[in-house]
Amino acid sequence: MRKNRLVAPVVKWVGGKRQLLEDLTPLFPKRVSSYCEPFLGGGAVLFALQPNIAYVNDINSELIQMYEAIRDHVEDLIIALGEHPNEEKHFYTVRDWDRDKDAYRQLSQVQRAARIIYLNKTCYNGLFRVNNAGEFNTPFGHYKNPNIVNAPTLRAVSAYFQKAQITFSCTDYAKVLENVKKGTFVYLDPPYDPVSETANFTGYAKGGFDRVEQIRLRQCCDDLNRRGIKFMLSNSATDFIREQYAAYSITIVKAKRAINSNAAKRGQVDEVVVRNYG
Repeated sequence: MRKNRLVAPVVKWVGGKRQLLEDLTPLFPKRVSSYCEPFLGGGAVLFALQPNIAYVNDINSELIQMYEAIRDHVEDLIIALGEHPNEEKHFYTVRDWDRDKDAYRQLSQVQRAARIIYLNKTCYNGLFRVNNAGEFNTPFGHYKNPNIVNAPTLRAVSAYFQKAQITFSCTDYAKVLENVKKGTFVYLDPPYDPVSETANFTGYAKGGFDRVEQIRLRQCCDDLNRRGIKFMLSNSATDFIREQYAAYSITIVKAKRAINSNAAKRGQVDEVVVRNYG
């Protein structure tokens, strides 16, 4: 399948890899036909590789439903997005839709997908964050002209989803990895190990991703390695993560930190790229 340059992330996601693609691309296997990504997020790597066969997963059910709506109902979604103005009062009304659980369940898949994209485009710093109740809680961004309806990208992503064999799921990452077949390339982009106590961000879904989870993920990687399955993993370059993956090839890349509330503390930070292949 020829790659379409218009196929790109639809939403901004914490830790998204779009800015790092130039560093990551030389480290991917030369040929990727079957692909697995258990922490999909904004999908920058998926859209860069555009494999013919892909198994993609995220624990955030709203995100996965959004991708399915793009695949199945893109024209209806474009129309629905056009009905959302960049206005603060409207933003908070739409943000609060999920406070009434019964009413929220009555919304169509397209309405919920449009809500996620609209909030992502107009909220502060494009930061998808939920509280302990699973409710979106990022404030209004006050942007002059956000690109709420990016029809060319939505249509391109929809066309790719329809042409390729993409399997979407919303489950625990370990279940996804258990079923990976040999010959499939796995890319792992989990919530990062925090570089400091104040840097911890796991608010894209209820719950969190602590060091117990980081160890469980490393054990999954060990299992992939034993099964002869190639994997690449991104994470912060903390001593803890370096120790966990000391048995594998580690490459350091520089990433721009963009979500710190203190603008002076945003800047380049070291990340590790872990691989079990040369």
